[in-house]
Amino acid sequence: MARVFLILEMPKKYSEERIKVPRFNEESGFYTTPERSKTMGKIRGKNTKPELAFRKALYAAGYRYRVDYKKLIGRPDIVLKKYETIIFIDGEYWHGHNWEEKKPKIKTNREFWIAKIERNMQRDREVNIELGRLGYRVFRFWETEIKKNLQKCLNEVLIHLNTNKKKSD
Repeated sequence: MARVFLILEMPKKYSEERIKVPRFNEESGFYTTPERSKTMGKIRGKNTKPELAFRKALYAAGYRYRVDYKKLIGRPDIVLKKYETIIFIDGEYWHGHNWEEKKPKIKTNREFWIAKIERNMQRDREVNIELGRLGYRVFRFWETEIKKNLQKCLNEVLIHLNTNKKKSD
């Protein structure tokens, strides 16, 4: 618990300038159709299928965890406090998978989406650094990695957990 309070009290120093995401306003904002708004509203930030599959496999392996843990920066998807291990399962679009390849393919509202995704990527790096500083081991997996190769991702985490378990015993 004491480490969480350190995060809140210490000023954050990041090496690069924070990316500004343009906000909606009536004069210079963008228009979203009701259909697009409905589609975007269905996108889930937690309890996605890959996340549920990974959690089920981790539980079957005998590990208990916290979900969407709000007490840590970045609100990790899965936290194993006992092992100081954190797992994020990131969506490809929102977190910039193959960004240099996909960036030119964004056609509509480019100014907003490019800034939004690049800020998400920057925030991911900041969160990784801060959690590492707190002594946590951070794993980040893409949703497609979990969908296509769940066992490989799970094994990577289990190897870490087993070596961490031996040290604590």
